[in-house]
Amino acid sequence: MHNTLTRVQNVFGFFTSVAFAVAAAIAMSVLLSPQTPSASLELRNVQVVKGRPHYYSTKREEYAHVKFDLDADLTSLFSWNTKQLFLYITASYPSSDPTIIPPSEAVIWDAIIPSDYAPLHPNTYIHPTSKTAPKPKKSAKGKGKKEVGKPYPAGASPGIVRLDNQKPKYQITDVSGKIAERENATLTLHWNVQPWVGALVWTNTKTVGRWQGLQGGEAKFAFPPLKGTEVKKDDLKTETGGERNRGSPA
Repeated sequence: MHNTLTRVQNVFGFFTSVAFAVAAAIAMSVLLSPQTPSASLELRNVQVVKGRPHYYSTKREEYAHVKFDLDADLTSLFSWNTKQLFLYITASYPSSDPTIIPPSEAVIWDAIIPSDYAPLHPNTYIHPTSKTAPKPKKSAKGKGKKEVGKPYPAGASPGIVRLDNQKPKYQITDVSGKIAERENATLTLHWNVQPWVGALVWTNTKTVGRWQGLQGGEAKFAFPPLKGTEVKKDDLKTETGGERNRGSPA
């Protein structure tokens, strides 16, 4: 007869085989869930100023401050195997060197939209009806309450994102130190679906099986000439109220 150690090894091997098979079935079953993402992304305002784009910057350079409107329906990206959705917006523009074919690209805003069962994260946009949403905290001055970020309306499903005149989280800079009057720039919505089990799925722009490509989610624009004064201090504050940079007027 087999000894106890051999029997334990056989049971453990059978358990891991079954667990792997179940996990593979769950990961593949996502392909049967239809996806129909759609979004409307519009540029609200863009300013180019000269200063220090970050508090740790050692030199003054030109940087852009972009505001935008976003109305997206990404509910179909959430399925039984979705843990969270990493959403981000990029600004791409031609490089200052004409010999460089790939355009320059910078992330100006990002957020994590979790499923109802995912754990909280400091960079998370909590659904208003979520049972795990943190309670509003009092402001430092004790006047009123500081609202938790809510990019979609109460009663809506996770994946409904509505941002109006949204301030960027990150400034746009270029290695050349100059970004004013660049033409053919594009704002683009991207995402990364992070499942409980299986592979990460990035932005899909083409129809594949039951997955339709993203409808909309782009906005063309051009960087304006350099502004003579710095962006207003209130515009350079993040959603949490802290200053994003310490730029100074040219």
